Amino acid sequence: MTIYSGPIIHGGVRRSQLAWNSGSVNQSQGHSQPIAPGFEAVAEAVVDTLRQLPALGASDEDLDDASNTGEEILSEVVQQDPDPGAVRRALTVLKGHLAPIAMGAVTAGAVTGGEESAWALIERLSTAL
Repeated sequence: MTIYSGPIIHGGVRRSQLAWNSGSVNQSQGHSQPIAPGFEAVAEAVVDTLRQLPALGASDEDLDDASNTGEEILSEVVQQDPDPGAVRRALTVLKGHLAPIAMGAVTAGAVTGGEESAWALIERLSTAL
């Protein structure tokens, strides 16, 4: 009989961190990748959009979907040769999460001026590439 005193992990653990029975733990990762030339504005616009989206009143589902879309975009723009078409398509999806807010269809949890902020983010995402 085998008794394990720690976690058993199945599958990939790329860039993962784990602390077990350590009392107090402080961990950080310093992994960063350079953004491909010409895609800097895209990365900045996506990060800013994802940062502001919760305050604009987006639903939890939209926040999750927008976050996943933003991660796809950010993963693409750090490639050696990013696919501009894939970035444009993902930016369109991300703008789709802002559209109901910009049109005033989302009011629960929205901040004052949320419509204007959403329009500004849509415009920024539209002109970033």
